[in-house]
Amino acid sequence: MVFGRSSRRKPPVEPVTLKILVAGGFGVGKTTLVGAVSEIRPLRTEETLSEAGRPVDDTEGVENKTTTTVAMDFGRITLREDLVLYLFGTPGQDRFWFLWDELAQGALGAVVLADTRRLEDSFAAIDYFERRGIPFTVAVNCFEGAGRFPGESVRAALDLDSEVPLLMTDARERESVKEVLVAVVEHALTRADRRREHAIT
Repeated sequence: MVFGRSSRRKPPVEPVTLKILVAGGFGVGKTTLVGAVSEIRPLRTEETLSEAGRPVDDTEGVENKTTTTVAMDFGRITLREDLVLYLFGTPGQDRFWFLWDELAQGALGAVVLADTRRLEDSFAAIDYFERRGIPFTVAVNCFEGAGRFPGESVRAALDLDSEVPLLMTDARERESVKEVLVAVVEHALTRADRRREHAIT
């Protein structure tokens, strides 16, 4: 039997798997983002909002929201045959922040999803990742009816460092979300390269 080039098979590529967090305020679209881009059926831990929770859950601006994530959302996307991202959506309310430390372990980077109607809800997530040195990208979820502002205005309002990527996105659109995830990975790898260079010098 003669083996030609057509019979040669490349060995299967073992993909690199990276962990990305998706964080932000209550009702900003984290569950939607994970669901829009995940190639598997997302794992969701949503519960119906109850009257008992109304006093502690700030629903101003998202009055139509009826469910909330109480642990995490989980999804997976293959960006290339050699690169797979595992997405972990964090709960947005203050009372579930104790879960963030566990979810953040081993994360390459994070997306902070923001809503221009409630920008102040992004501060806690931004502060969390800055304090822990976790690279992050801010993605402004462009809700219908929300004010549209130049990126530099949003950057100034959030007091972001110039190196932090800021993108406009639609959390419902797969390609739009993929652009955000690519930005997170590139930013995290660039920071890692800089640290290596500093360590060598």
